[in-house]
Amino acid sequence: MDTRSDAESSSFLSLSAALSYGIASMAMVFINKAILMQYAHSMTLLTVQQLATALLIHFGRQVGYSKAKGIDITTAKRLLPISLFYNANVAFALASLKGVNIPMYIAIKRLTPLAVLIAGFFSGKGKPTTQVTLSVLLTAAGVIVAAMGDFSFDLFGYSMALTSVFFQTMYLVLVEKSGAEDGLSSVEIMFYNSFLSLPFLLFLIIATGEFPNSLSILFAKSNSFSFLVILLLSLVMGIALNYTMFLCTIVNSALTTTIVGVLKGVGSTTLGFILLGGVQVHALNVTGLVINTAGGVWYSYAKYNQKKKKPPKLMLDLEAHRK
Repeated sequence: MDTRSDAESSSFLSLSAALSYGIASMAMVFINKAILMQYAHSMTLLTVQQLATALLIHFGRQVGYSKAKGIDITTAKRLLPISLFYNANVAFALASLKGVNIPMYIAIKRLTPLAVLIAGFFSGKGKPTTQVTLSVLLTAAGVIVAAMGDFSFDLFGYSMALTSVFFQTMYLVLVEKSGAEDGLSSVEIMFYNSFLSLPFLLFLIIATGEFPNSLSILFAKSNSFSFLVILLLSLVMGIALNYTMFLCTIVNSALTTTIVGVLKGVGSTTLGFILLGGVQVHALNVTGLVINTAGGVWYSYAKYNQKKKKPPKLMLDLEAHRK
């Protein structure tokens, strides 16, 4: 395969990973909000999602569909922080969705790119270009303006969402590092993440008092066809979201993954004003959205120019993606 073909394959995989993550992430916000409106036990829901993910990958490996390797103790110890940060992020995000409407939830989560940028700088990744820095700052400014127009302010919900931003930043940085340094595929990282999550999540649902009442309620509500459909969608999309998120972070970068989240948030915010209720349209919301979108587009343009000046890098997940 010549250099041009390698570059085209890398570019296609990068774009596909980013688009897939954006679509899955946008769908998951609405699915989680819809199911939490009927079933408030968020930690039990997360536990079921992770159990389904681990079982599906294990079954896929047993029948030969997946080439992911089995559990290695050394690798598991190295990836344990990723699992802890990931589950903390999702747990706090689900908790915030109980009290925060979708547009404002997305606005707060858009602070993640700024946090990733700061974390990357202090972890020795190097100083980003001026255009990248300014575009991310513009994106964050849009968040602040949009949040000022939220008349349904919920202190608990905002606190949970901001805490989720911190944990999301930490696990994205660690995923990028693990994929690059350890050569792990997105499926392998996802399997380790789900497997290592289960003991931690089981402890939490018992400690918080959700279990066993939450499980009996889940079985009772499963008699409703509409609820069962939403529950199955949440399990399927949870797996799809994890896979596309890890893939996008490995073949692109942690910052790119968060910016994709920012751009998909434009569509989610627009739909959030219409679907599921709880939102009052205000000039500040619209203004903040426009500023935020401008920052996301600017970042995309800056990264495109930056990539053109560099030789195509080897995508560590490419072979695993093709298998």
